Amino acid sequence: MAERKLSSSNFHNQSFLEEKCALTELINILSKRWMTEVLFSIEEGHSRFTSLKEDLEFISDHILADRLKFLEQHELISKSYIPGNPPRTEYALTDKGTELSDLMDGLCKFAENKMNF
Repeated sequence: MAERKLSSSNFHNQSFLEEKCALTELINILSKRWMTEVLFSIEEGHSRFTSLKEDLEFISDHILADRLKFLEQHELISKSYIPGNPPRTEYALTDKGTELSDLMDGLCKFAENKMNF
């Protein structure tokens, strides 16, 4: 993904908003396509790449790999290597990821019950 130019008005706007409240940055991150769906899918027990692909049938391999990498970098999920033939990789929510998922579940319920979407 291309970085914003440091002199652009979009960069200055985003920087200003991020300084006002960290929630702005979190919402920006979570609004990326497939981000919340990947997190919820892992929470539901889909722990392997192929299982996540099956659950999120329209997500591309590239986007799924990107979202998993991002969630792992921000310590919302953990990645475990399981030796064997063939070796496996499994993903699980961290405590921080579980806490965020619980908060998002509350927002989902609010949106479903209180908003007219």
